[in-house]
Amino acid sequence: METDLKRTPIASLHETLGARMVGFGGWWMPVQYQGIIPEHHAVRNAAGLFDISHMGEVFVSGPKAEHFLKSLLTNDVTRLGIGDGQYTLMLNEAGGVIDDLLCYRLEPNRYLLVVNASMIDEDVAWLRAHVSPDVEIDDQSHAWAGFALQGPHSAAIAHKLLGPDQALPARNTIASLDLPESRVLLARTGYTGEDGFEWFCPAQQAAFWWEKLLAVGASEGLVPCGLGCRDTLRLEVGYPLNGSDLSPDRTPLDAGLGFFVKLEKGPFIGSAKLTQQRTQGTEVRLMGLIMEGKTPPPRSHYPIFHEGVAVSETTSGSLSPTMGIGIAMAYLPINLAQPGTRLELDVRGKRFPAIVSKRPMYKASPDSKP
Repeated sequence: METDLKRTPIASLHETLGARMVGFGGWWMPVQYQGIIPEHHAVRNAAGLFDISHMGEVFVSGPKAEHFLKSLLTNDVTRLGIGDGQYTLMLNEAGGVIDDLLCYRLEPNRYLLVVNASMIDEDVAWLRAHVSPDVEIDDQSHAWAGFALQGPHSAAIAHKLLGPDQALPARNTIASLDLPESRVLLARTGYTGEDGFEWFCPAQQAAFWWEKLLAVGASEGLVPCGLGCRDTLRLEVGYPLNGSDLSPDRTPLDAGLGFFVKLEKGPFIGSAKLTQQRTQGTEVRLMGLIMEGKTPPPRSHYPIFHEGVAVSETTSGSLSPTMGIGIAMAYLPINLAQPGTRLELDVRGKRFPAIVSKRPMYKASPDSKP
């Protein structure tokens, strides 16, 4: 089965480090090294390094690039200065989510879209299906490697690597660095709820930078991390996962992502449905769930009950290593999507109590806002 999966440029390094490898979104990826829980705590308390080379890098350029992206994405790219980035979503005609992504403005008429690994081909096809003659779509995903350096010690590690005089990008910005070894793009966003950076480099330089980052960061507690703790970290802070918490039949407003929807900018694909929802309200809302007492950890697709009646199912779920309890997310009917509402989760045929919570369920550091 492994032979049918794509490999990142450093897949062999993961195997050498003893990582447990799994298939994820068509890629052969590390799910853990020393273990999900110790890796999770390392990111919350020091720093962790993730291989995100499976994610896509799509460059959009041309004199009409801004107008093009404005017509396809929920956020407002006209607000981006050079070097700025924003979280945004690409929708279908019915307002459902095709993908959530990060959009960075590299130059006046050139943007970088960082898209989910399993959606690269679909995203590029959607972009090209709507492109105008004055816009170029350049999928360079194969040419780039990416690493996510996450945790409260990440800035100290970046300074050790780049030198104390190197200015680091501010939150939600990106910088192009011409280093002796290669040019890299250094962004400061993240998917863990902690401060951190994304390090994009040429694929042929991936092994060099991975080993360099781990060596430089060792004294700061940096450890390699896998997909397992990436999922528990993002779930604690309520970040949705496309394909689980986000889907083509749910809108960003259903998902509680209205902050990233700028209807005032004018029409874009899917905006008609969102305009209707803004006026009439949504029927469901993606909420957090916190288990009560000692219970088995929830997973996705576990049934949810209210007063004995099935009302929904979980979209994501796990044990929270930081909080020490089970947590989940689910689309709940609006009348139940109120913090403090008591529900029950069916875990392998037995029901356990849970309380509806706002997202995030865990409050990360002040510098960790999406």
